[in-house]
Amino acid sequence: MTRSLDRPTRPQSVVAPDPTVRWLAVLALAIGGFGIGTTEFVAMGLLPDIAGSLGVSEPTAGHVISAYALGVVIGAPLIASLTARVPRKALLLGLMTLFTLGNLASVVAPTYGTLVAARFIAGLPHGAFFGIAALVAAHLMGPQNRAKAVAHVLTGLTVATVLGVPIASWLGQQFGWRSAFGLVVVVGLVTLTAIWFWLPNMRSMHVTSPLTELGALKRVQVWLALLVGMVGFGGMFAVYTYISTTLTDVAGLSRALIPVALMVFGVGMVTGNLLGGRMADISVIRGLYFSITALGIVLALFVFAAHNPWTAMAGLFLIGTAGSAIGPALQTRLMDVAHDAQTLAAALNHSALNVANAAGALIGGMVIAAGYGYTAPAAAGALLAVAGIVVLTVSVLLQRRTANR
Repeated sequence: MTRSLDRPTRPQSVVAPDPTVRWLAVLALAIGGFGIGTTEFVAMGLLPDIAGSLGVSEPTAGHVISAYALGVVIGAPLIASLTARVPRKALLLGLMTLFTLGNLASVVAPTYGTLVAARFIAGLPHGAFFGIAALVAAHLMGPQNRAKAVAHVLTGLTVATVLGVPIASWLGQQFGWRSAFGLVVVVGLVTLTAIWFWLPNMRSMHVTSPLTELGALKRVQVWLALLVGMVGFGGMFAVYTYISTTLTDVAGLSRALIPVALMVFGVGMVTGNLLGGRMADISVIRGLYFSITALGIVLALFVFAAHNPWTAMAGLFLIGTAGSAIGPALQTRLMDVAHDAQTLAAALNHSALNVANAAGALIGGMVIAAGYGYTAPAAAGALLAVAGIVVLTVSVLLQRRTANR
């Protein structure tokens, strides 16, 4: 964990010396993250409404969530590599336009098939937007505050779990599920306006080429960093996917309090994201070790804490905190090890996290189906965190050996 492992691969100049300009730019990007976070999670709570409206079963309606995730996984590397030469501000405006149109198509989708297609389109710009926004924010804020800048962009995503998702869910329940995506369209339009007026032109920001960006896929350290996210993050999603039943059937919490519990989890995510940014600015590697280890410990304790409503709520907050703290450090690590292919690597981070989401949910479902109960996903998640630490250690040792040659 030497200082050299945490050093940026190239110096980043601050293009906006005025602090007000910098923070308004980061705020514009965070608003976009708020909209993306809202649309990503709100469909989970509205599946019964979507299924009833379109005349399909609830499991079938769940494919709209899978379609969005598939869009993220495919869109992140594809868009990041093909648009490598596009100026950053123009690219962010284009990505948010595509995102807004995808959600508008979700609002007016007449059939189940068209809704699935609309959700896929809405997911395409997700990873690329966050990856490029992270690079832009780090460039604006300078090398000493790059992880903190990344964390502030990701704050929009975490705040969405506290405010955006509950508000959109309420709208969906009161006025139909289409109104939830209508709210996201409004947020998308606000983001477009904010980026247009608040984000500098970023002319001094380095741009590459598609071949240069694709070069990231040849770097072992990039794949190891992505694997850390896929494995280490999976434990949080293993618990979160089944948290409603865990809290009601195991902790004995009233179903009416589930939204409150989800907000507690969201507050934990906001807290962890900001703490993670500060830790990563001190040391990216140590930040990753600390946050993944903390997540593993909290998940292991949740196996026992889940049997009481008060300790379950406290554990849920800590899971959100520890899990979210991984994000800024992992994003920054990818930016460091990708060298000149930072755009693709930063975007791939969100593909990796969506894989972690799917893998965590799958593993959690498997241990429940095997008869181990609803606390078993937390135990499985703790083991995933251990695996994440192992992968990170391999990455660090390999980098040290390469540096000593």
